[in-house]
Amino acid sequence: MIDIYGIKNCDTMKKAFRWLDENQIEYTFHDYKKEGVDSSKAKEWIELLGWDNVINKRGTTWRKLEDDVKNNMDNEKAVQVIIDQPSMIKRPLLITDNGTFLGFSPESYSENLLGTS
Repeated sequence: MIDIYGIKNCDTMKKAFRWLDENQIEYTFHDYKKEGVDSSKAKEWIELLGWDNVINKRGTTWRKLEDDVKNNMDNEKAVQVIIDQPSMIKRPLLITDNGTFLGFSPESYSENLLGTS
């Protein structure tokens, strides 16, 4: 089983959902807007992937942060930032038996979820 985290109306999420459905892969969707982000999960993701990978620095939420916050970001601060503003997390975030993956590309999903390239 796959857990997929994100925001339902995100275009990248829609592509990921479509790919998973077309490849008949079952998943459980966790919507940040409705469920928020659990602090233990946020800490786990940051420790595993690094804050600079988990946080979407191209998004408007990042750009709206004060420069002092952005310039002094570290793993500990990032955990609190993504708990407070989960829309800042790169999407989608997938947790599978094979690992934890960020973003969407058909090639990456094929390789990591189907074992093909």
